[in-house]
Amino acid sequence: MLAKKAVSPKIVKKSEKQETPNEGAVAVMPKLRIKLKAYDHKIIDSSVRQIIDIANRNGVEIVGPVPLPTEVLKYTVNRSTFVHKNAREQFEMRVHKRILDVISPNEHIIEALRDLNLPSGVDISIKI
Repeated sequence: MLAKKAVSPKIVKKSEKQETPNEGAVAVMPKLRIKLKAYDHKIIDSSVRQIIDIANRNGVEIVGPVPLPTEVLKYTVNRSTFVHKNAREQFEMRVHKRILDVISPNEHIIEALRDLNLPSGVDISIKI
């Protein structure tokens, strides 16, 4: 009888691998994600309206505004400095958040968003 040899798998180096193009890949369209944060909900809503007006003037499709959960920061402090430990006050700050997505932005909308004049108290971050 003939003895069968164990066949070891062939080791392929990274440089020897042939790369195949992605045939089923979908082209990813660029988009801008705009995040707004503010302590006052009226100010953040007016800022969102300004951004939507700018997008409509430039003919760009926009998704949102999507309201994110309000972040509530609570602080507890003593009323007196030394004696009365049970006398306390509680304070809270509410951070309202919104997200807007600009689908297929052009140069005009990017320039308009860069020159946008928002009221104080609104934090804006734009990511591509």
